[in-house]
Amino acid sequence: MAEREALANSLHIAQSHHEDGIDRLFEFLRIASVSSQKERAHDCMEAAVWLLEELISIGFKGSLMETTGFPIVLAKWPSTTLHAPHVLFYCHYDVQPAGPLEQWTSPPFDPHLERGSTGKEQIVARGASDDKGQLMTFIEACRSIIHATGNLPVNLTIVAEGEEEVGSPSLSAFLSKHASLLRSDVAFVCDGEMWDPVTPAIATSLRGILSEEVTITGAEADLHSGLYGGAVANPLNILSKLLASMHDGDLRVTIPGFYEQVAEPGKDRLETWNKLEFDEDDFFAEAGRPVKFGESQRTTLERIWARPTADIVSISGGYTAENFRTSIPSQAKAIVSFRLVGDQSPATIRQAFQNFCCSHLPVGMQVSYKSLGEAMPYATTSGTPLFDKVERALQDEWLKKPALIGSGGSIPAVVTFKEILGIDALLIGFGLVDDGAHSPNEKLACENYKRGIRSWIRIIMALGETA
Repeated sequence: MAEREALANSLHIAQSHHEDGIDRLFEFLRIASVSSQKERAHDCMEAAVWLLEELISIGFKGSLMETTGFPIVLAKWPSTTLHAPHVLFYCHYDVQPAGPLEQWTSPPFDPHLERGSTGKEQIVARGASDDKGQLMTFIEACRSIIHATGNLPVNLTIVAEGEEEVGSPSLSAFLSKHASLLRSDVAFVCDGEMWDPVTPAIATSLRGILSEEVTITGAEADLHSGLYGGAVANPLNILSKLLASMHDGDLRVTIPGFYEQVAEPGKDRLETWNKLEFDEDDFFAEAGRPVKFGESQRTTLERIWARPTADIVSISGGYTAENFRTSIPSQAKAIVSFRLVGDQSPATIRQAFQNFCCSHLPVGMQVSYKSLGEAMPYATTSGTPLFDKVERALQDEWLKKPALIGSGGSIPAVVTFKEILGIDALLIGFGLVDDGAHSPNEKLACENYKRGIRSWIRIIMALGETA
């Protein structure tokens, strides 16, 4: 009875103070904490201080933890509840650059409410969905529970970093150094989307990533194509042929050994995905109706959630200024992004890719490589008592069982938690796929902000249940 009353009171407080929560979010969104821009370093520090002060104001003990980059906000709530579980909540206070500014209908760091295409109110600003709006759903949930009960039913540690949008370069060292402070039963990440506007989701898997730059060098300088064309190897031709040969006619990757550590998705997982009523037409329409592509005999969800990829994301070389120049370039460069699944390791795929490149080069040509980022694939286990509590809590709020989905993207922090702290992470987000997280006019539906707060209240209270 006491637990049900505490839940009801917490939900009531969240509802009655909703406008105050919007105001606090707007304060946060006005801080242009773009971690990739040096001129915004002061704003990133301001965002870290703002977030820490908010947490302290509701009773957390916390501090700014130094890193080689921007500080990590570390805040803890030691519950007075007997045998309370330990929960780690991860988020980030940095945001993507706002540009191109001319495509915004309003200043990106001047948040406002507007009616969306569906007629419902939405918050528009850079960071509204990724990740300030989403992290504030959790903070506001904690605020409401503390206001209602004077306590949280879990031991809670909040880690908010300021470098997620630039690859989290300081996070691993921080976790290793402070592992004893961060030991938990589970980690939560609120940086993602719902399955659809009325169905919550829990992402149970992530693809890994490996980004490699390859540079092929021929002559010492560019050569006149009339004098040397046909007599010397052209790095751009060689690189283009190499990259084109990475896939066969069925669009499978041809790099030897690429699929050795790739497992087929299990029957249960495929059945779960088939029940999601995935609308392929809507999926491609939201992306601007690109040409459908990928491995034949595979569904779209399989391709983006359970299959590895090798994509050329950049290729350059030669004279690129206005008009043209008839010269054979001395150098050609490309960036290839691999999405990894199963037990594929970045180190193994990197070596396989480099061996593949070398096998396609004429004798005498030089090749060099540069690693631009990596993360292992990740999967968590459903069906545990803790997972079941989270699932029920989301169902109680949305009146629909949450979709158990995969994610084609990568969140290096999740893998780092597993490797260093030995804990699983559940990815629960309340954004929508059309929020434009890295695009102009980023938004978050007000209804999602409100019900995201309510969802976290239910989850936190469920985790603290005595029975």
